[in-house]
Amino acid sequence: MYREDFDSAGYQERTAEDVYSKPVRAGKRTYFFDVKTTRGQNDYYLTITESKRRTNQDGSYAYDKHKIFLYKEDFEKFAAGLNEVVEYIKNNCFNGEIPVRERSEDIEFEDL
Repeated sequence: MYREDFDSAGYQERTAEDVYSKPVRAGKRTYFFDVKTTRGQNDYYLTITESKRRTNQDGSYAYDKHKIFLYKEDFEKFAAGLNEVVEYIKNNCFNGEIPVRERSEDIEFEDL
């Protein structure tokens, strides 16, 4: 883990429930992929955190963080959906044109 990201982002000391962490720096953002155990330590899950540093008017820094919790029963579907969307972007969205909106399933966000 990048210690400055870990400390500056206001993260607490790592606890026994943290198993593995992989930070990925990407421009102004850092993504953290953290494997954690449940409280009973009999199961695992993944948290994906986006951390973006912003400068306050007084010159101090703050971090905007967004977190997703991903449980093992959803790993395969999540990975398949992510891979499908990344491939779609690679194949259809780098030619400068805005593609027509497509859907692979008829699921409305409001229905979830």
